[in-house]
Amino acid sequence: MMVIDDEQQMRQMIRTFLERDGYTVLEATDGTHALSLLEKNKPHLLIVDVMMPFMDGFTFAKELKPASDLPLIFLSAKGEEWDKIHGLKLGGDDYITKPFLPEELLARVESVLRRAYRHKTSSDILTAGPIVLNNISHLVTLEGSSLSLTRKEFSVLQILLKNTGRVYSREQLLHLVWKESQQSSERTVDTHIKTLRLKMGHHGHLIKTVWGVGYKFEVENEEAFI
Repeated sequence: MMVIDDEQQMRQMIRTFLERDGYTVLEATDGTHALSLLEKNKPHLLIVDVMMPFMDGFTFAKELKPASDLPLIFLSAKGEEWDKIHGLKLGGDDYITKPFLPEELLARVESVLRRAYRHKTSSDILTAGPIVLNNISHLVTLEGSSLSLTRKEFSVLQILLKNTGRVYSREQLLHLVWKESQQSSERTVDTHIKTLRLKMGHHGHLIKTVWGVGYKFEVENEEAFI
């Protein structure tokens, strides 16, 4: 998703909240910058501050809509009803007044994503046994309950679920998830697998170790979860 705000501290704070919850985040300093980034990127959600120099949030929305169907959440220190109504009429999906709690922001983001992408293609949802992973909202549920994962844990699980039964070596997972990070090692992969298993509770055994090779996700008895 993309955060559009002229205040660097605010952008970084929102980015931190979202990335902790597993989202990938782009930053833009104003509406003009955002429109430039959107020529090469298509985020699933826009979080737009109303009061910005060069191009404010409302003007940005006018430029963007109705040609774009990207969901949009306005942020503003102005909480008057007229501003909220005006933002919604411009195509905003929600309007959050500053200051706000991290939990409120995340709840609003999840709600907008669910509404905007309720008509999903099969590739947007990965299901294996008791686990459902949503590639759009970056939400994971286990037997219907939300599973709180870090960004890296989500990526590891996503790779394993996309290719259920396929064995990935530590080196492959390291390359796919951590890219070229020099601070990561194959031990990092082991640590994330261990944490995933702990968070999955008695279903942790679904992530299997193939000794001398790596890891795979495998559901031995699909009927047990139907």
